[in-house]
Amino acid sequence: MSVLVNTKYRSEAEEIMDDLDYNGPILHDALDKLAKINQWLGGNIVTINGLKKALKNHNKSEAITIIDLGCGGGDILREISLFGKKNDYNFKLIGIDANPHTVNYANSLSQKYDNVSFEAIDIFSDQFNNLEYDLVLTTLFLHHFKEDQLVSFLKPVLQKAKLGIVVNDLHRHKLAYYLFKLLCTTIKNKTIVEDGLTSVLRGFKREELTTISEQINANYQIQWKWAFRFQWILKQQ
Repeated sequence: MSVLVNTKYRSEAEEIMDDLDYNGPILHDALDKLAKINQWLGGNIVTINGLKKALKNHNKSEAITIIDLGCGGGDILREISLFGKKNDYNFKLIGIDANPHTVNYANSLSQKYDNVSFEAIDIFSDQFNNLEYDLVLTTLFLHHFKEDQLVSFLKPVLQKAKLGIVVNDLHRHKLAYYLFKLLCTTIKNKTIVEDGLTSVLRGFKREELTTISEQINANYQIQWKWAFRFQWILKQQ
């Protein structure tokens, strides 16, 4: 029997942070450490560069509403707010997370950002369906869902998002799993360690992203990025 972890199929194991009652200092610590890990591993750059591609040739005088799904502590939206102001974009930025405790923490960290707000919304709810937006971002979020859920969810979202969907998510790979395990020796947070390893096993192979893209009739671009990320950009046909 192989001693290596099996990454042939996506795991359906749940993560600790899937629990919407997860709260308190341990949640705040996990969100803070996730933001730092994203910076160390270049994750935010993958999202920002995807955003630049989605905005190419867009008229800067037009207001753009951007929603970030599974926003966590809001670090990416704060970075995008600074990017937008530096480059003369008129952004309205809304972070969406189903955990109200996460949303409260994100709001507390974002008081100085006048174009950033956060809302506790379930993406499968009527409340979400009624939102208006131009562009959708999602970083390390879609791997929480099964393929059939992603197809049914992304199809109407793509139809509404005239500038498209920018996805930054994990490449499911043995090396990614063991490199993160090595990184975990420096992280003093049980949630980050356990959820991080589970996340890698819930990540994607390129052909899975291709299949989903074709099922929702999208124009798509999939690029591999360090560290074991896919930048996946979806646009209307």
